[in-house]
Amino acid sequence: MRNAKPYIRSIHFREEVDSDVYPFSIPAIAALDNIEFHEDVTFFVGENGSGKSTVLEAIALLMGFGAQGGTKNVQLEDAGGGSGLHNFLKAKKSYEHPKDGYFLRAESFYNVATYMDEVGYLQGYGGKSLHRQSHGESFMAALSNKFRGYGLYLLDEPEAALSPARQMAALVRMHDLVRNGSQFIIATHSPILLAYPSAKIIMFDNDGLWETSYEKTEHYAVTKDFLNNYSRRIDQLFADDE
Repeated sequence: MRNAKPYIRSIHFREEVDSDVYPFSIPAIAALDNIEFHEDVTFFVGENGSGKSTVLEAIALLMGFGAQGGTKNVQLEDAGGGSGLHNFLKAKKSYEHPKDGYFLRAESFYNVATYMDEVGYLQGYGGKSLHRQSHGESFMAALSNKFRGYGLYLLDEPEAALSPARQMAALVRMHDLVRNGSQFIIATHSPILLAYPSAKIIMFDNDGLWETSYEKTEHYAVTKDFLNNYSRRIDQLFADDE
């Protein structure tokens, strides 16, 4: 099979926007000109509220997924109403469509699991109700069974349910899928997931969007410093608190 990755090459605004109106009032989104994606793995990183999940959601909707996640066949109503950002974006895509796809969103995966129980479709998740598994087990069930390769996979903070050991197992599964023609776009805080070799890392902050390296991310630097100096850092944190 031909490898046409990246299935989604870039996104950009298709018209002028009002930077005083949400979500364009978020600095990183206001500064968004275009994003070029890596053919294998692109990470979005940044503090909570920096816009990374909002942009990932917009990409998912632009590509035909539902706001709460799942495959394109799962179109659950979004109780939060969404940001509407996808209406202002245009995607440059490959000449060939992915054979598979999934939008995995930590905050609404429970709703997708409930829908799977209601419709009785569990075969694609290993044949067991996702609600009869731990949060981490259900995430891994999707990653291991539902993701089949030659796909576009959008993951929003998948580490939320995964132990460090399971995050490393997720890296192995990701690598298998990348070697089988898949593309990932992931919003994450995990220094373990961010270590994926040759991935493109895009930082979202008050200065806009910019590409960075693994060792220069705050996620790596803070985690490394804390683990290497945890006793001193705990003393400093508690002393400041007192």
